[in-house]
Amino acid sequence: MTTKKWNPYPGVPAPITELTVEQDLKLRLIKDSIENPETPREDVNTVFLALQKQNFVLANSLTNLLEKWPKPPMTMDPNTTGVDPSKSGILFVIKNSTST
Repeated sequence: MTTKKWNPYPGVPAPITELTVEQDLKLRLIKDSIENPETPREDVNTVFLALQKQNFVLANSLTNLLEKWPKPPMTMDPNTTGVDPSKSGILFVIKNSTST
């Protein structure tokens, strides 16, 4: 049994890309209305513009959320701190190497 290490900063949850049954039904009703030749063009335009506006609002909200999401504390990486690696460890490995 593997145990996951607890992370206090799990990050942003994965997006949900599947529709609920209710959403799927509403989408089907919109599709049927669009394909119906008796549906007035103005109604289709109104629905399209309203959905596009909601899409923009959602995108702006997500961008704002991600920009203001708390960042985890950064740990110091010895490879990026500008400190040279220890030469004694490298020499020790080379000195005790069995290869020629």
